[in-house]
Amino acid sequence: MSAQNLAAAAVFEEIADRLAIQGENAFRVRAYSNAARLLQGLGPDVKQKLDRGEDLTELPGIGADLAAKIREIVETGTCGLLEDLRRKMPAAVTELLKVPGLGPKRVALLWHDLDVQTPEEVLRAARDGRIRTLPRFGEKVERQIEASLAEQLSVVTRMKLATAAHYADALVRHLEQTKGVERIAVAGSFRRMRETVGDLDILVTARKANVATERFIGYPDVAVVLAQGETRSAVRLKCGLQVDLRVVPAESFGAALVYFTGSKAHSIALRRLALQRGFKINEYGVFHDEERIAGDTEASVYRAIGLPEIPPELREDRGEIDAARAGQLPRLIEAGELKGDLHLHTSATDGRNSLEEMIAAARVLGFEYIAVAENSRRASMANGLDAARLRQQREAIDLINAKSKGIRVLKGVEVDILEDGRLDLPDKVLAELDLVVAAVHSGFELSRARQTERILRALDNPHVTLLAQPNEGSVGARESFDVDMLRIVRKAKARRVHLELSAHPDRVDLVDKHCRMAKDEGVLVAIDSNAHDTGEMAQLRYGVGQAHRAWLGRDDVLNTRGLREIMPLLERDQARPKASRSKARAA
Repeated sequence: MSAQNLAAAAVFEEIADRLAIQGENAFRVRAYSNAARLLQGLGPDVKQKLDRGEDLTELPGIGADLAAKIREIVETGTCGLLEDLRRKMPAAVTELLKVPGLGPKRVALLWHDLDVQTPEEVLRAARDGRIRTLPRFGEKVERQIEASLAEQLSVVTRMKLATAAHYADALVRHLEQTKGVERIAVAGSFRRMRETVGDLDILVTARKANVATERFIGYPDVAVVLAQGETRSAVRLKCGLQVDLRVVPAESFGAALVYFTGSKAHSIALRRLALQRGFKINEYGVFHDEERIAGDTEASVYRAIGLPEIPPELREDRGEIDAARAGQLPRLIEAGELKGDLHLHTSATDGRNSLEEMIAAARVLGFEYIAVAENSRRASMANGLDAARLRQQREAIDLINAKSKGIRVLKGVEVDILEDGRLDLPDKVLAELDLVVAAVHSGFELSRARQTERILRALDNPHVTLLAQPNEGSVGARESFDVDMLRIVRKAKARRVHLELSAHPDRVDLVDKHCRMAKDEGVLVAIDSNAHDTGEMAQLRYGVGQAHRAWLGRDDVLNTRGLREIMPLLERDQARPKASRSKARAA
């Protein structure tokens, strides 16, 4: 079976899926499905047939239109119809057809009526009881979908990014001490900074491959050696995480990084581009016939197929290739551009360090400001602050600011959004603060509609400056909830409220697609650590990684502004009395 035949079959399969979801005529859908099956089972290479001038319409079920599209795929790696269909439908939607019980019509309903695009979002909608309200579903089907998806998604155990980073960093340090190892990189979803990772792919170049391999399998934390070879070995660590080591030639290191970093969809798109130029691209390099023309660096690989290098976090086939072609890739925010952290906790509530210790850690990071935003009184488990204790903290911060030089402590609070949309503290208390971070901490069982209205009402409060945890819960936990994020983002823009991207590794409270939505709607995003001790402030790296996945640049992020720039953006001029604003500026 030739690669050309498989490539053409994959294009026809995707066309059939997308047409079916769009509700296209069943005969047309079947024609593409049948053509895909024919190509998968076809022995002769269709390219060779075309080169010999053979008529493809002589193949069973292949008419003039399909024959023309096969020629187009062979010559360009894709076809105009598929590209047009992709522009009309999110990339992930076709993945829902793999969910038991979901055919094209049901997938179309889920996508159009509930705006769900991934198996994880379908599971959340089922648990929320929203699927049963749609035609063709009902409670029984909803329960079946929930059960099958819960089982399917639990098959592969994924680890939080920050936890995986602990193991990855330690293993890289171990390999760096190996004589003859020259270059090391961790690829895969870890390098794309996904919130969770299923395994680790480590690439190395070494003068002697066997030395690197022996060092790898001899790592003290290895529980089981799954495979050991000259260029590839695999182990399972005691924590259960699988790690693969690939020893690659120096001239192929960049190509291997591209191959093992990008998502499957991104890699397929690159191979199409290579085919259009008459090249072949794989983990060993970019080849013209048998000659390697690129591969030592990632930039050389992308350059060979006519693109600038695409940042790892963007390699998801979400428009990055079209942007690269048009010279419109964003300049992504860098960690060093953050001027402060707008969400910290101290030992006054459930934090583990004093305010003075948090200030010292912020100085090391070079910050101009930090904001203390302890939980409000309803968060009794976190020893939340009532009005009296919050007043005492404000007074303590005033004293510190009077003595401290080079860094300003902003007075804030993380206030609970109650189930009816009111806030946990009185307006007169909130009016005295530099910023108010509003968040949902309970009532996760509310329906999507009620949860959305709850947050929209909270955004109407004239003192809210930052919205945290707008749509998710903890990584891997069931206590999550769903909302209409587009309505919330647009309401935030109308009310001059910013959105928080929490860098805390236990949270995925503003996922990349919603950060991207905020960017598109003109709403600023604050990358905050939500740190409860000085060490957790370093987790801002994960927030920056998530921001990269959302294509955020410096201007899209609130806390890249210095103190003078950010203070006006935190004020709600139409709501706060002049005396309070003057007092805040003087503090």
